Amino acid sequence: MRRSAPRGLVLGIDFGGSKTALGCATLDGELVVHRRLPTLADRGAAQVVDRALRSGSALCRELLERDGAQLMSVGVVSPGVVLADRVLLAPNIPGWEALALPQLVSRAVPGVPVATLNDAHAAALAELRWGHLQGVHTGLYVNVGTGLSAAVVVNGQVLEGAHQAAGEVGYVRTGANGPQSLELLLGGRWLAQRASRAAGSRLSAADAFAASTPVVREMVDASIDELGRHLASFSTLLDPERIVIGGGLMNAADRILPRLRHWLDEVVPFPPELMAGAFVTDGALRGAVAIAIEAAAEGAPRRRRSSLDVRGTVHEG
Repeated sequence: MRRSAPRGLVLGIDFGGSKTALGCATLDGELVVHRRLPTLADRGAAQVVDRALRSGSALCRELLERDGAQLMSVGVVSPGVVLADRVLLAPNIPGWEALALPQLVSRAVPGVPVATLNDAHAAALAELRWGHLQGVHTGLYVNVGTGLSAAVVVNGQVLEGAHQAAGEVGYVRTGANGPQSLELLLGGRWLAQRASRAAGSRLSAADAFAASTPVVREMVDASIDELGRHLASFSTLLDPERIVIGGGLMNAADRILPRLRHWLDEVVPFPPELMAGAFVTDGALRGAVAIAIEAAAEGAPRRRRSSLDVRGTVHEG
């Protein structure tokens, strides 16, 4: 009797500023099992990677052994620009920028292709493949979470940029409350700090959005409005047909979306559609799965320099 071929599985890892998400998926993108770990960024970068790799291995081991399956590839996404020997523009985890992230992951899975990509680009990729950016020619994905970042979609592809840094809108300067970056105004980590000072007690970003204290509500609304003004400017430049918003702060979508909608309608000549992502809290993880699937299909290292359709940078295991 002829034995069927072993089932292929991929592992996706999303390294975030406050949490690390892991998932084992089939080659058609179905998440079979997934898990979240606290990043514990204040303990440094090395322990983040070590805990994620040990947990990811344990997560998939039972499936691999039970079904006689094979681990075909690993997809890894991270804030910033992931290079072979360092990660640029990733300040939220101390020591992260000095990591040779692809090498660390490849050592843990010898012989298995490892693909890497920026987390916002990955989340946009998931929306393009399975979510609310399907069929969109020109669009914008914005992630509001621990940090603030975006991805630009042109011709149905995620634009990488000359330095793989297209969409790093957290670095845009804003004049609200004095010159500062947009991420320091609305990134969840920084919003929580500002809300805590305003309230005189420790608040999380979720607490800040739920607060009834007038001074905190005004601060949160002003921050959303500042993002709305910049989003309107981005839209005037890009002329997108749709904007998709994802990330952990979108648990307060009913607070965020109407204020952003106001600025788009007020400023943009042709206001785009605006909606929450199909994968509000796990878009980057699903993007990690998407690049892992493409790495498994590709079977050889390849690097894209101009744009991304459905893969990131693939590193030889």
